Amino acid sequence: MSDPLSEVVQLLRPRDVLSKRIAGAGAWGVRYRAFGQPGFCVVLEGSCRLAVEHEEEIVLEQGDFVLLPTTPAFELTGFREVDPVSWDPRLMTADDLDADYTEGQDPEVRILGGSFVFDSPDATLLSSLLPSVVHVRGIEHFAPLVSLVADEALADRPGRELVLKRLVEVLLVEALRTSVTPRTPPGLLRGLADRRLAPALQQMHEHVDRAWTVSQLSEVAMLSRSAFFDRFTRQVGVPPMEYLMAWRMAVARDLLRHDDLGMAEVGRRVGYGSASAFSTAFTRYTGESPRRYARRSAPTSTELRPAAG
Repeated sequence: MSDPLSEVVQLLRPRDVLSKRIAGAGAWGVRYRAFGQPGFCVVLEGSCRLAVEHEEEIVLEQGDFVLLPTTPAFELTGFREVDPVSWDPRLMTADDLDADYTEGQDPEVRILGGSFVFDSPDATLLSSLLPSVVHVRGIEHFAPLVSLVADEALADRPGRELVLKRLVEVLLVEALRTSVTPRTPPGLLRGLADRRLAPALQQMHEHVDRAWTVSQLSEVAMLSRSAFFDRFTRQVGVPPMEYLMAWRMAVARDLLRHDDLGMAEVGRRVGYGSASAFSTAFTRYTGESPRRYARRSAPTSTELRPAAG
């Protein structure tokens, strides 16, 4: 059986992981500008406040884990009034590893923060299916998992890029599958948590090449056609065929970028009976032909080299 959540994370292809240790005491605070790519943090000890733009403030405690799939502007502060120091995550490098805001005092809080990028043209689309803030509390295995990410990010060992990529994939899946609550906004997580919709989503992902109809999917969900359509749209945030089209095009773009396949084969793998039918659908959806997209998106020799650190 297909696992849609794992497939989404793998298709996003996380890479270029940076981590940063933060210590604070007294009147301290740091403000990060919007990044647009994923960020995460785990509180190693103590507590602090997290204020994400357009979201309610959260008091973070030891062991808490936070994932920001698109990282809007946010602040990390202590519990005193302060004018936070400003940082632009887009300008940070592997040399910006630690930040000490203790002013010689014993740290009241220690945080491990980090960021990475999604190497996928569908990152915005796919991450829009996820909550803007994923806050996990009381899951003991998160701290050592994130510590593994930090240790690997700070080291210069053979295989570093591959190990980091796999660790971040595990981190994402662990965070997302433990974060569904009644307050989770519409998206893939709510859909997978719905016992009727989950089998339909799994079938859409496992058999993306099948010519699905709403009626067929409603039978998988054991709902009437209208009940399935309404429930899917309410829980996932988009109608079933719109979600299926988005997933097909995401898979197609990934195949075009990373596999040496002909247009007919790519089309067949995502549910089209001919190269011309696939080309028409792809062009209508993306605004350019699959051949032009494949040429434009082919990895260059520079992109194939590990990022400088």
